[in-house]
Amino acid sequence: MGSLRYLRGFISLILCLLAGYAQAQPGESTKWSRDGQAMYMQNGAAIVAYQLKDSKKTDKITAAQLTPAGGSPLDVRDFAFSADEKKLLIYTNAKKVWRYDTRGDYWILDLATNSLKQLGKGLPASSMMFAKLSPDGLQVAYVSGHNIYVEDLATNKRKALTQDGTSHLINGTFDWAYEEEFSCRDGFRWSPDSKSIAYWQINANKIRDFLMIDNTDSIYSFTVPVEYPKAGESPSACRVGVVDLATAKTTWLQVPGDAQQHYIPRMEWQPGKNDLIIQQLNRKQNESILYICNAVTGKAKKLYTESDPAWLDVKSRWNEHDIAGWDWNKEANSFVWVSEKDGWRHLYRIDMNGKETLLTPGKYDVINLLSIDETHNQAYILASPDNATQQFLYKVTLDGKSAPERVSPITEEGTHEYEISPDAQYALHKFSNHFFPPQSEIVYLPTHKSGEGNPVFRNLLSARYAQQQEFFQVTTADGVTMDGWMARPNNFDSTKKYPIVFYVYGEPAGATATDQYGAGRNFLYDGNMAEDGYIYVTMDNRGTPVPKGREWRKCIYRKVGIINARDQAQGAQALFNRHKYIDTSRVAVWGWSGGGSMTLNLMFQYPAIYKTGIAIAAVGNQLTYDNIYQERYMGLPQENRADFVAGSPITYAKNLQGNLLYIHGTGDDNVHYQNAEMLVNELVRYNKQFQFMSYPNRTHSIREGEGTFRHLSTLYTTYLKQHCPPGAR
Repeated sequence: MGSLRYLRGFISLILCLLAGYAQAQPGESTKWSRDGQAMYMQNGAAIVAYQLKDSKKTDKITAAQLTPAGGSPLDVRDFAFSADEKKLLIYTNAKKVWRYDTRGDYWILDLATNSLKQLGKGLPASSMMFAKLSPDGLQVAYVSGHNIYVEDLATNKRKALTQDGTSHLINGTFDWAYEEEFSCRDGFRWSPDSKSIAYWQINANKIRDFLMIDNTDSIYSFTVPVEYPKAGESPSACRVGVVDLATAKTTWLQVPGDAQQHYIPRMEWQPGKNDLIIQQLNRKQNESILYICNAVTGKAKKLYTESDPAWLDVKSRWNEHDIAGWDWNKEANSFVWVSEKDGWRHLYRIDMNGKETLLTPGKYDVINLLSIDETHNQAYILASPDNATQQFLYKVTLDGKSAPERVSPITEEGTHEYEISPDAQYALHKFSNHFFPPQSEIVYLPTHKSGEGNPVFRNLLSARYAQQQEFFQVTTADGVTMDGWMARPNNFDSTKKYPIVFYVYGEPAGATATDQYGAGRNFLYDGNMAEDGYIYVTMDNRGTPVPKGREWRKCIYRKVGIINARDQAQGAQALFNRHKYIDTSRVAVWGWSGGGSMTLNLMFQYPAIYKTGIAIAAVGNQLTYDNIYQERYMGLPQENRADFVAGSPITYAKNLQGNLLYIHGTGDDNVHYQNAEMLVNELVRYNKQFQFMSYPNRTHSIREGEGTFRHLSTLYTTYLKQHCPPGAR
């Protein structure tokens, strides 16, 4: 629900801002050379340097260098060089923690001596997390077993910096809710002088475990506990400490307030100083306070405060789930901040007195901040002022006096993504749209000229293959204009009637009507919907995170399940009025996670429109979902419980008239299987007939186990064809 990984039928380039220390983290972020003139990439068991100017590739690290004595080359999952590029930190043998492969083994390659050695010897295999070289390159810190360790690279001696860690007292990383809803995973930061480490401690001892039951892995069933704060429950207590490496003594930051009634989603060191900057959110997430904290005394000084009548997003909500890093200027006496306070998402400069300066005035949204180029007094941002389904690179000046200037080629309409080199001279550019598959190249900035030896794909844009896809806008009876795409059947005949299938999500966690590759394609359908004779449509309602201003995104506050469902239903009716070739007796809707919830609400609240629904892993009762996500968008159940009830599908289950297929994994730690049983109870209560499929021990993705996805796809397709038959009539 809070994460859309399972719902996206396209590949997204990970955009990240490189930190000031070396770290080998799970992921595929670009590794830039120290001088910014090359990228480092894996090539089999080796690492190559790709020169940006002439596109030449040379071996940076050979497979032989990554081969332990008497063994095989390491299976490198990720890597990072030290600041001086004399050491290489390698992450391997990765294992999953909830959503991501964040624990594994780490090795260090010393390029001066060409020696390769494993870190953390004696610790359990694949138990190390978030290893990072110190800024001076002499030590490595990491988390294992909920404690933080530091290892001296010269002596190989390991020292525990915390010793009280348990499954519910978590040092240096986070609990389930922080990881899922704030994208907080790596929970510690090296000080600039390499003498101390700042870290989060999450105390989940007061958080109740939700018990999932495993019936298949042994003759006797057993429970699987997951610490999970439901909506209305207080969050885990959170605090930040600074541990001195010499003494292993922690100084706790003196942040005001009840630690169990607020969140600290962001924390970083102020460059070159012995101070930290942190962001504190209140329980409702509608007030943000930035504090400057002294690492020695722990004293906290309020720097900047912001509030919103609805909620405030943190960096991970627009920066591709990357919440780390702080956008300081070179002197570290100001930083760039993102706010919607004037009705649009804009960049502001905040100085150390809390004074703010608007940098991007205008009625448009900054989708993301990619790079600050102080040398040329400009920043590179992603934006799309004229088309909310697309995304382009713009540059803006840092004095707040100029209009944004588009850098992405005017001929390439679609979705552009970039990773910009540290000196802002080059960028790894990726582009696609609904008919053009993703292509990557190196470009020079600010001209966007392709580098030598790069695949030039400009001319390929004319090679659009024949298809029936189009993007459209539709205005509802309430006057809401929504964007969407429609894929028509092959050999389409407007004089005939065709069934229509709506793909929905509709919550603040994601949008579906984006102009990138995968639009118009159904990843779950076993076959080709266009060949079989379906119209396939999606639309983005109010509340979705598209660049249409604050009011569009936040008018859904305390009305999730009401406003978004109404927009979708009215949008469908407007399409029916516009296109007489839509067969209104054959209307289907489907979605996953939040889209499953939307499917249920549409089937139950608007049964005259939707005749067939397929809901997967849906939240049937908003009170069952986690507090960070649900309270952010709905408030606190203690204060407005009626809103949670009004937006929950189970409230309307008695209205079911059409055909419903409900699917859920019993091992779903995200949207718990209890949602399925609560919904089934309501449907049974009112003698509503439906089809139900549970997948034993499958998680939110319903992909574990041999044959699972094939079975799911077959089930989905068979049900759709049976109850919403394809083809023209």
